[in-house]
Amino acid sequence: MNSRSSNNPAPNLRRPALPERAISRRLSALSTRSNGAAAGTTQHELTEEIAEIKRYEDFTTIDWVQDAAQEQLRRRARRKQNAGVFESKGSLGWRRRLEDTYDAGQAWIVVTLVGAAIGLNAGFLNIITEWLSDIKLGYCTTAFYLNENFCCWGDEKGCPEWHRWSSFWLLNYLFYFVFSTIFALTSASLVKAFAPYAAGSGISEIKCIIAGFVMKGFLGFWTLLIKSIGLPLAIASGLSVGKEGPSVHYAVCTGNVISKFFSKYKRNASKTREIMSACAAAGVAVAFGSPIGGVLFSLEEMSSYFPLKTMWRSYFCALVATAVLAAMNPFWTGQLVMFEVRYDRSWHFFEVIFFISIGIFGGLYGAFVMKWNLRAQAFRKRYLTEYAVLEATLLAAGTAMLCFPNMFLRIDMTESMEILFLECEAGRDYDGLCEAKNRWSMALSLAFATIMRTFLVIISYGCKVPAGIFVPSMAVGASFGRMVGILVQSLHEAFPQAKFFAACQPDVACITPGTYAFLGAAAALSGIMHITVSVVVIMFELTGALTYILPTMIVVGVTKAVSDRFGKGGIADRMIWYNGFPFLDNKEEHTFGVPVSQVMTSEVTSLPSAGLRLKDVEQLLAQSKYQGFPVVEDRSSKILIGYVGRTELRYAIDRSRKEGFISANAKCFFKPPPSTVVQTPSVAGPPVTFDAIEDASGQQKVDFSRFIDPTPLSVHPRLPLETVMELFKKMGPRVIVVEYRGRLAGLVTVKDCLKYQFKVEAQETSTHDASLDLGQEKLWGLINHAADWVADKVLSVSGGRIKLGGGREADSVRLGMGDPRDQLSPIVVSSRHDILDGTEDIDTGVELQARRA
Repeated sequence: MNSRSSNNPAPNLRRPALPERAISRRLSALSTRSNGAAAGTTQHELTEEIAEIKRYEDFTTIDWVQDAAQEQLRRRARRKQNAGVFESKGSLGWRRRLEDTYDAGQAWIVVTLVGAAIGLNAGFLNIITEWLSDIKLGYCTTAFYLNENFCCWGDEKGCPEWHRWSSFWLLNYLFYFVFSTIFALTSASLVKAFAPYAAGSGISEIKCIIAGFVMKGFLGFWTLLIKSIGLPLAIASGLSVGKEGPSVHYAVCTGNVISKFFSKYKRNASKTREIMSACAAAGVAVAFGSPIGGVLFSLEEMSSYFPLKTMWRSYFCALVATAVLAAMNPFWTGQLVMFEVRYDRSWHFFEVIFFISIGIFGGLYGAFVMKWNLRAQAFRKRYLTEYAVLEATLLAAGTAMLCFPNMFLRIDMTESMEILFLECEAGRDYDGLCEAKNRWSMALSLAFATIMRTFLVIISYGCKVPAGIFVPSMAVGASFGRMVGILVQSLHEAFPQAKFFAACQPDVACITPGTYAFLGAAAALSGIMHITVSVVVIMFELTGALTYILPTMIVVGVTKAVSDRFGKGGIADRMIWYNGFPFLDNKEEHTFGVPVSQVMTSEVTSLPSAGLRLKDVEQLLAQSKYQGFPVVEDRSSKILIGYVGRTELRYAIDRSRKEGFISANAKCFFKPPPSTVVQTPSVAGPPVTFDAIEDASGQQKVDFSRFIDPTPLSVHPRLPLETVMELFKKMGPRVIVVEYRGRLAGLVTVKDCLKYQFKVEAQETSTHDASLDLGQEKLWGLINHAADWVADKVLSVSGGRIKLGGGREADSVRLGMGDPRDQLSPIVVSSRHDILDGTEDIDTGVELQARRA
């Protein structure tokens, strides 16, 4: 990412950050201007061309300080262009005024279009998901495209028009199993073949992208298309995955695709960041039917930079998206989500003790799932990368086998929450859930559903299908909460005259188990994501009951307190840490007590302001993959002059060669040369002999001074590391130069700060256990033995006609088509602190790739 020690050998790259061929092709299109105007190109045009080239870089970080400076340059150029236009009375003046009005209103046009598109997509996905989920259980005889709810509209007990696939339980079990397997197979195959980035939730990656990390294709059109197609299939397959996290991903993809049609967002990263934050809010808004909660979620969880205008645009985008979704009315009930509910009863203060127990469960659930899910992710990345489609298919098959016998696991999770949230007196009773004689059997069934769903969430989240964790966690919390509510209700009925229940009125139902399910869902969601305020608002918007704000705040507060005892950050933050993305979290606070001099890289490759030959600079670019170089007066004095990025330097060399003949021995200047120097491409006279050509080439001078940054962000070596980290968080530079009395002392980057942070954490607690690797190897061996046994049985039963196997070699050939995130190495810290060894500071194509010990 930045300039670094030349002693580190350049590693074997998986994918270069900026291929030289791409630069040459892009320069051919950008530098060809009519009438030889290249020589007179203004600084603004140079900046625009370099910014256009940088759009093609991958796995790099955006320098927000430089981006802000470029935006100021664009505004100055715009004002200069418009000077005197508004005094004009002709058609040109009115045309320019319309252009300015359009330019100023682009933001609201984009936000409106994006919000409408997100709402439409969410409505269609809801309809398709409900039909696919019900088709596993039966079909509608009047219209095959109707789900059970629409087929039996108004009939809570079912209707004769809705037919099960068979009257035999075992045959229905088989249909359920087959449909689930086919749906998962189709979803995983589409993801692997067309858009590997469509797998997973996408929230952790979007957090990094909003912070400035570039992942080409992650927000592209194909990712949007495959995410929208694969998500209903993955949910309908019965896998313990949700659509709320992927809703954020496809919403941000929608914003990125639409905004690229507008010039303001095509060239400005900071403007695009505003749209992404607004889209994240809209994604949560349509997932939960909660526009205010979506804005708060974007503020609390997604955005590292959230000014007031971004909040207002996020609110407007969420408002448009929910309005479109409400206009579509996908459930024909006026509800934006299926599990929306209304409560008309209040709660009692003696229930607070049970609310606290639910909050404790939420914190313990989040800590437990995050710990074991990361271990499952490590196993998946180590052994199952080549078998992504097979893994998702077998997971769906196993989930179908385990879930069909249980009434709460068999149905879709959103439908399950809708049932668990309801009051028993609302006229609905799902398979005897509200009957007093079934309470103990229901409590046992809910306990089994809680345990089984937790296990399935651990092994399913992270498989290569569009998968979220919001709704599965809420379903776990709802089943646990309903179980607690049933037990409390039974306790009250057993001891109605106890002083503990003195607040209950004699002829009115005292305990509402549905509210316990509602609070359990809030606790589990808060525990897995480590968010608080947005959860309270989302749950309030789901119920519309002011009465239950205080219980929700109590539950979420207890969950937060318990969760923080097991570490900071939710599942999205843990995945950022696991994948090794260069992200400094604003929520983390550190006290290292060391100056930045202990963290910086002191041995750097710098460029002298004069004296280097052109071929020396090109050799340096070819042999190293550093993302930038500090420019000094000379290498002995190290007096700092500025900083030049790799892209800018490569562009300057190619542009100079296109403007005229330049010898490889031409001298390069990185500060304005003396007036006596003749700059390229002019020479003293046309050489006529080979000796004259050689002499003239040595006298050529190339001025690169206008391509360097003369005022890079610099700090003193004794500045505390915490302050430097705050500079990275608040200002977002790619590199900070460390200088002492005007002399270059070193460089520091986000990766340097993260490496030191992980070193300190490794000293405090060892995070790597050798027994874990041994256990994973034993598990993989057991899976291989089971696979060989199944293959032998199939071979013998089929008489040798069906042969299973050979998948490893075939998949290895196709591995290049897999998820690029699988090339990222998980963070493993050993007791020897090898985390600081390697070449993380060199651009290896993936940020922090070498953080593995």
